[in-house]
Formats: sequence, C-alpha cells, structure tokens
Amino acid sequence: MHPGFTEMAAGSCLIECGRTRVLCTASVEEGVPAFRKGSGLGWLTAEYAMLPGATPTRKARDGIKKDGRSVEIQRLIGRALRACCDLSRLGERTVYLDCDVLQADGGTRTAAMTGAFVALCLAVKKLLDEGRIADSPVVTQLAAVSVGVVDNQLLTDLAYQEDKGAQVDMNVVMTRSPDGRMEFVEVQGTGEGRTFSRPELDQLLAQAQDGIRELMDAQLDALGDTAGVIGKKPRLILASGNFGKLKEMRMLLGDRFDVISMKEAGFDIEVEENGETFAENALIKANALMQASGCAAAADDSGLSVDALNGRPGVHSARYAGVHGDDEANNRLLLKEMEQVPDDRRTARYECVMALCRPGREPILAGGKCEGKILRAYVGTGGFGYDPLFLSDDLGITFAQADLDAKNRISHRARAIRALLEKLEEES
Repeated sequence: MHPGFTEMAAGSCLIECGRTRVLCTASVEEGVPAFRKGSGLGWLTAEYAMLPGATPTRKARDGIKKDGRSVEIQRLIGRALRACCDLSRLGERTVYLDCDVLQADGGTRTAAMTGAFVALCLAVKKLLDEGRIADSPVVTQLAAVSVGVVDNQLLTDLAYQEDKGAQVDMNVVMTRSPDGRMEFVEVQGTGEGRTFSRPELDQLLAQAQDGIRELMDAQLDALGDTAGVIGKKPRLILASGNFGKLKEMRMLLGDRFDVISMKEAGFDIEVEENGETFAENALIKANALMQASGCAAAADDSGLSVDALNGRPGVHSARYAGVHGDDEANNRLLLKEMEQVPDDRRTARYECVMALCRPGREPILAGGKCEGKILRAYVGTGGFGYDPLFLSDDLGITFAQADLDAKNRISHRARAIRALLEKLEEES
C-alpha cells in the first residue's frame, strides 16, 4: 500500500496485491445528495472502473452508462465503507471514493475496498487538520479479501488463473473495532464448480478473517500516525464551566466520549434560558452549543421543586428572589413562603434534566430526581443554593451536611447522567 500516491485528492492510496494494482482516491465536496439535505448527515459513495489497459485484452472505457459489473462493484464499495463510518460526524458534505483498476489479476473489488479505506482515513485526517470537522467519522477499520476452493484446496486472495478455475469463490468484507472485535459486513459466496459444505464454509470464513487481519495490520503500517482517526472517541462539549460537573461527566461518559468544557473547546456562549421546564432549558443550551461547535454537546438544567408551592421555584431556582445566584435571598424567600406549611406537606425534590444534542441525530433527554423535604431552619454549612434547607430522603441529612462524594452518589445530576448513559446504551 502506497498512501498519498497522488497529491491533488484529499486522500489517495495505490494498493498492489500480486499483479493487481488499484489506485484509490478520496475527494470531499461540500453538500450532500437531495435525499440528505437538511438532515445534518454526510454521505459517502464510490465509483469503480477498470481502465482500458488493465487486462491483456483492452476493455472499452466506461461511458455514460457503466457496465453492470462496475455498477455492482461500486455499490459494494460504497455500502461497505459506509458500514465503518458514522456519517453524522461528517456534516453535510460528501466523500467520493474513486477506485480505478490499473492492472487486473483477480481480487480487484477486495483490493479496491482495502485501499479505499486508507484513502478515506487520509482525507478525514485532512478535514480534521483543517478544522472542517470536529470528529472522525471512521468508527471501525475495514478491509476485504477473496477466498476460494481450487482443486479441493482452500486459497486466499485468488489470482485470475485460480479464480477462473475455482470450484468455490467468495468475497468477504469485515470490520475491526478498536478493541479488536471483528465483524462481517458482506459475504459473497458461490459454488461455481461444485457445492460446498457447512464445514468448508466455516473454514473459508476463518481463512478470510486471518487474511483480512493481515491486511488491516498493513493498513495501519501504511497510515502511521493517521491511523489515530480510526475509532477515535467523538468530542462532547459540556455547556458548563463547573469542574465538578465536568469530572462527573468524564467519569460516567468517558468510555464513549472525549468530554471537554466549553472553555477547553474555545467557546463562550451566552444563551437565554427562556424555557418553561428544565428539559426546555437544557435543550436550548445543548442545541446552541452543538450548532456553534459542529459536534456533540450536553447541557443540564436543574433546580428545586416544592410540592406545596406548586413546583416553585423550579426553573427560577437560581433567581427565585430576583437576583441570579443570591443564595441567601433565595433561601429567605423560600422559608417565608413555607412558614404556614405543616411538616407533613413540606416535600420537595431536586430535579435535573440532561440534554445531549448530536449533529444529524435526534436529541436525547434524561432526567434524575432526589427526594426530600424542606426544613424550617438551616442545618449544615456545606453545599450551596438550597442545600442547608434540603433534608435528603436518601441520606437522612441535609445536602449541606453531606460530604461531596456522598452527595454526588445520589444527586439528581448523577442520576440524570446515568439515565442518559442508559439511553445511549440502548442505541448501541
């Protein structure tokens, strides 16, 4: 594999398998086909052609109407490469993979897919370096190989003479995730000279997997540092500068996302939180940050809801007394409004709603609650906000008395993040 074989395309690779040689290039254009417009999703497609001098007998150059074999192969290449990508990370742009067979001696379609993956990774690295995308869309590695039975012997990567006389011919496409797990994308198998048994099929698939593993290792060698675009965790920007929130998000979502703060990402966005619910405000903040950054964004909105006050202070918790963040004034107002409320009706809860917005996907909302009751006087000196007045049902003490670890274990925010994680797991 010769990466960067041509200079004009965003990515290119000349792949040589025996006497088969295929030039694969990746080009990127802004915009997507009509069926993708407005979706926030990118697109990836492929074209395949066998050049006139690729075979001993000249093949006529494809005209406006390609021959059926070329159309079948380029569709295979396109759907195979799409299987290893998350096109929501590409934005509304299109990657074209052009695979031109310079010389054919069998296995041109599998060589094209294997080389096209290298070209794609190089193009993605260029997009990342130029700041045109925030996350790599390449989530798994991909390669392909042919296997077959010739004179009752199992062979890998059949040359033309072997393929011509094969009793069984099979093309296998597989992915490999960052943890080493390999899965099938496509298996095309035909008994051309005779039928084949289930044990033979299992042997062929195992042999193909071994061959593909070797090809994947060769891809990584060819890509060098650029291989870092494969399976790279997507960036998640948290719409907060609160270090505690950031630490919690990294702890719970770090296996799935590269979680960073707005400051680390270079954003300072002020959004008017004019929603009537925690969910609306969280969604407003997360969506604004996603639109500005082009990558996944998360935001939360939280507050205290008191049953005897019909849910107040609710979304106005931080500015209940009129000035944002004046905890003392907010607590005095709460105590005043609760003066006549009997002890058995002083139930309340901290509520939090997390919103996750990702380009090209529906937002995810997840909530968490922490039940308790409102006391008649301050107890404890820690925490902030209404913590000295909130007696937690889970802890049996106020949040102002609890240490940070105990509070975080049962907090409304921790529960909302865990609920968000469960919804992400359901997607997998």
